[in-house]
Amino acid sequence: MSKWRFFLWIAGIALMPAAQSALSAQLQTFERNEVVIETPAGPHEIAVELAVSPDQRAQGLMFRHELGKDEGMLFLYPSERVATMWMKNTLIPLDMLFIDANGKVVHIAERAVPQSTETISSEKPVRAVLELNGGTAARLGIEAGAVVRLPASAAQN
Repeated sequence: MSKWRFFLWIAGIALMPAAQSALSAQLQTFERNEVVIETPAGPHEIAVELAVSPDQRAQGLMFRHELGKDEGMLFLYPSERVATMWMKNTLIPLDMLFIDANGKVVHIAERAVPQSTETISSEKPVRAVLELNGGTAARLGIEAGAVVRLPASAAQN
């Protein structure tokens, strides 16, 4: 190994903690709450992290290696819109429930593929998107038409 390569290798190792620190400084934190999904089989409580700011919505569940069985992330928008998502830098398969202003699930994208840059659309205007572990919609019997009771704080966003 040449002296320059060795120097660059040592410099890279020395800078790793700084790079990791910079990355963690950029990662968003999320307020926690709960939603209830009403299905024909009954209500299902889901612990959620709230993605309300543009930076939080941009990060979402990126870089996560796991998500609890009855946990998810709720993306809240200030007004209804056609929402588009992708799975870039998302390491776990997800179900996406697209929810209108009345709390009704209008579309479900099941088992979105990790790391995919394919656009996933709500197809209709929505107020929120609830991301769950891939397969959760099928496991809980969640279909379009189900109602999601959003947290009271959702009205403020």
